[in-house]
Amino acid sequence: MTSQELRKSFLDFFESKAHKIVPSAPMVVKNDPTLMFTNAGMNQFKDIFLGQSAIVEKRVADSQKCLRVSGKHNDLEEVGHDTYHHTMFEMLGNWSFGDYFKQEAIDWAWEFLNGQLNISKDRLYATVFEGDKSDHLQADDEAKNFWLKYLDKEQVLYGSKKDNFWEMGETGPCGPCSELHIDIRSDEERAKLPGSELVNKDHPLVIEIWNLVFIQFNRKADSSLEPLPHKHVDTGMGFERLAMVVQGKQSNYDTDIFQPIIQNISEISGFAYGDNNERDIAMRVIADHLRTISFAVADGQLPSNNKAGYVIRRILRRAVRYAYTFLNLQEPSIYKLLPVLIEVLGLAYPELEKQKDIISRVIKEEEISFLKTLETGIRLLDKIIAKLKISEYKVVNGKEAFELYDTYGFPFDLTELILKEQGLMVSKREFDEEMAAQKLRSRSAGTMETGDWTILYEDDVEEFVGYDYLEANLKITRYRKVKTKGKELYQLVFNLTPFYAEGGGQLGDKGYIESNEEKIEIIDTKKEHNLIIHFAKKMPQFPESNFKAVVSRTKRKYTEANHSATHLLHHVLRNVLGEHVEQKGSLVDDNHLRFDFSHFKKMDKEEILKVELMVNDLIRQNISLDEKRSIPIQTATEMGAMSLFGEKYGDVVRVIKFGDSVELCGGTHVAATGEIGYFTITSEAAIAAGIRRIEAKTSLNAEKFIKNELETLDGIKSLFKNQKNLQQTVQSLIDENSKLNKQIEGFQKEKAKGLKSELLNKSVDINGINVIAEQIEVDSAQSIKDIAFQLKGEMDNLFLVLGSKINGKASIAVMISDNLVKEKDLHAGKIIKEISREIQGGGGGQAFFATAGGKNPDGIKNAIEKALGFVTK
Repeated sequence: MTSQELRKSFLDFFESKAHKIVPSAPMVVKNDPTLMFTNAGMNQFKDIFLGQSAIVEKRVADSQKCLRVSGKHNDLEEVGHDTYHHTMFEMLGNWSFGDYFKQEAIDWAWEFLNGQLNISKDRLYATVFEGDKSDHLQADDEAKNFWLKYLDKEQVLYGSKKDNFWEMGETGPCGPCSELHIDIRSDEERAKLPGSELVNKDHPLVIEIWNLVFIQFNRKADSSLEPLPHKHVDTGMGFERLAMVVQGKQSNYDTDIFQPIIQNISEISGFAYGDNNERDIAMRVIADHLRTISFAVADGQLPSNNKAGYVIRRILRRAVRYAYTFLNLQEPSIYKLLPVLIEVLGLAYPELEKQKDIISRVIKEEEISFLKTLETGIRLLDKIIAKLKISEYKVVNGKEAFELYDTYGFPFDLTELILKEQGLMVSKREFDEEMAAQKLRSRSAGTMETGDWTILYEDDVEEFVGYDYLEANLKITRYRKVKTKGKELYQLVFNLTPFYAEGGGQLGDKGYIESNEEKIEIIDTKKEHNLIIHFAKKMPQFPESNFKAVVSRTKRKYTEANHSATHLLHHVLRNVLGEHVEQKGSLVDDNHLRFDFSHFKKMDKEEILKVELMVNDLIRQNISLDEKRSIPIQTATEMGAMSLFGEKYGDVVRVIKFGDSVELCGGTHVAATGEIGYFTITSEAAIAAGIRRIEAKTSLNAEKFIKNELETLDGIKSLFKNQKNLQQTVQSLIDENSKLNKQIEGFQKEKAKGLKSELLNKSVDINGINVIAEQIEVDSAQSIKDIAFQLKGEMDNLFLVLGSKINGKASIAVMISDNLVKEKDLHAGKIIKEISREIQGGGGGQAFFATAGGKNPDGIKNAIEKALGFVTK
C-alpha cells in the first residue's frame, strides 16, 4: 500500500464512522501566544477542549502536519540519527467532542489496524494508565478491559503517569491515555525476548504508533483536578511510522514518503544511500528538514532571527551543514529537491505546488547565505587553531566555541570535527554551560505565569460588538492575574466587548472601562483560545459592578485607515506588478502600515509612484465599504475574495470589499475610502528571497511625514541660498567633490610612491634577509597595507614591519616573503600577536601578512624593535 493510499484509507475509514473529514490546519500557528507551531493534531481544537468554542461537529478526523523540535525524543540534533523521529510529521487523528468515549475509540482503533490493515495481533501491545496516588486517580481498568477483548493479558500493560496521562500544559484539559505499540523485530529476535519487555524502552523497532487520549479532567493552577462537563477523545497516530509498518520496512526513511527524496539527494551528491553511516545520516537529515522548511514557508513563515523564524532558519542551516560537511555539497543544492517533494506530498497538500516559487527562492537564498557563514566560521576557527598550536594547552575554551555558534551560526559538532582533525579538543562542558545559560535567559524573558480564572458570571460566548460600536455597557465575567518579565498584569474577559483583539496583522484596541466607583485603563487587547482578553495594570476593586467600555476613538480611527489602505495597496500591487503578488504578512497600527508581499525584484521609482497614485485615486473616489459579515466560505470564494496562505478559515467568513478589492478579513475598517485621507510609501525593501516589504503612512501621519520631508528640503535649499535649480546645484556639488577626491587620491599615490622609495633605500641585510622596519606617517591602515604589498612585489627575501599613529591610535603591519615563511619558519600572524601587546591591542592574519591595532601609539617603537628580534636571533 502506498503512503497516499494509506492516508486515504484512514480518512475513508473514519468517514464511514460518521466523522467529518477536515483539512489540516497550518503548521505555523498565528494568534496563539502559547504556541509557535502546530505540534499535535489537537491544536486546532484547543478552544473546544477548553470550553471556549461551541461544538459544531461531534466527530472529526484529519491528517495534520505538525512540527516538533523539542521535548521527549524530539531534540533537533538527534533527528536523522535514528529511524523514526522527525521534525515535521503527519498526525492521523480522530476526535470525539462530547460524543463517544473509550469503548468506541478502542474498538475502531483495533478494527482499522487489525481488520483494515491486517496488522498481526501478536505484534501489538496496549498500555493503560496505572493510576496516581498524588492525583487520587485509580488505574484505568475500564480501558484495559476493552483491550482484553482483542489482546491477550500479556499484551495489555500498565503505564506510568509520565507515559499514560496526557496534559495540555501545566493547567488545562487532561486525562488518561492508552498507547498502541508495535513490535516489528524479526521472528528470531521476538523469540529471544518478548516485546512486552521493550515497550517504552526506546527500542527502535518496538515503537508507539497510536495514542488514544481520554480527556475528562481540568488541571487547575493549584494542581488539583476537576471533572470536565463533557468528555472528549483525542487520538493521534504517526503517519510515517504507520507507513513503515504497512510497507514492511524497519525505518521510516525507507518508505515511499522519504525514499524518492533520498534518492534525489544521492543523485545530486554522487553518494549512494546505504554505503556510509555518516552520509546516510546526512541524507536523512536533509530529507526530513526539506519537508519542514517547505511547509513552513508555504504557511507564510520565513526564516529570520526571531521566534518561529529562528526555528525554521536553524533547521534549514542544520540541513545545509550536513550537506556541506558529509556530502561535500558546497553549492546551494537543497532547493533542487523541491520538485520531488511536491511529487510525494503535493496531492495531499496543494499549497506546496502553489507556493513552489517562493519556497525554492527562500531556500536557495538561505543556502547561499549560510554557506558564506560556514566559510567565515572556518576562517575564525583557523585563527583559534593557530593560537593553540603554539600553546601547550590543546583544548579550545567552550566559550569560544559557543561564540562561534551563537554569533556566527557555526555548529558545535563541526567545530569539534575540525579540531579533532587537527589533534585538538574543545570543552563540551563549557559549551553546554554557555548554552544552558542562554536558554535560561531566553525562557526567563518569555515566561508568563498565569493564575486560575476567577469566574464571576457564567457566559457561553463573549460577543464582539466593535464593528458597530466603540462604547458598550458590560460585565466582567472572569479575570486572572498574570506575571511576565517581572510585571503583574490582569486579564479581564467581558460578556461582550467593543475592543478589537489583535489579529490579522492589526494590533489590539486600547481604552478604558469605568463604573460608578472607578476607571480602569485597558492597555492592550489580545485573543487566546477564542477568548478576547483585555489587559489592565490594575484590577477593579469592585469587579462585579456594571461597567461602561470606551475604545480610544483616535487610535481606532487611524488604525482603520491604515488597515483599509493595506487592502487597496494589495489590490493595486497585483494590478501594477502582476497576479503573482500575494500578501505574506502585515502589521497595522495607528502610526503606520507594513505590508509584505511576494515579488522577485526591487520596485523601481516609476512602479512605486504608480502604486501611490493609484491608491490615492481609490481614496479620492470615496468608495463605500461593502461588508459581508457572515457568509459561507464557498460564496466568498465565488466572489473572488483573496485569502492569506497559512491562515485557517472557518466555514463562515467575513468579506471586506472596496470596489474591486475583495478580501477575507476580520479587522476593522473605514466606512469609505475617503476617510483614509492620503497614502504615501515611506520605504520598499527585500526581507527575504522573493519577499518585499512596503512601509507606508496614511491620514494625519502621512501629512506629518510629507511636512518633515518638505522641511528637510527647505533646509537644503537655504544652505544653497535658494538656488532655482536645486537638483542641478546638488549634482554639481557631488561632481566637484568627486573630482577633488580623485585629486586627493592622486596626491596620496604620489606620496606613497615617494614613501615606498624611501623605505626601499632604508632596507638593511640581516642574516641574508632584507629587513625594513620603520614608523611612518599615513592617513589610514589601508595605506600601510597597500605599501606593504607593493614592497613585497619589488623586493625578495623581505621582512617588513611598519607602524603608524592614525587618529590617535596605533596601527602595525608585518609582511614576510613567501620563501622566508617556509625556509625560516617565520609567521606574520604569530609575530603580530606578540608585538601587539606593546601597543595595548591585538590582531592577527596569515603567515605572510598580518595587522594589529591598539590604543597606545607610544608603544609602536618598542613593537618594531620586538619584531626585529625574530630575525636577529
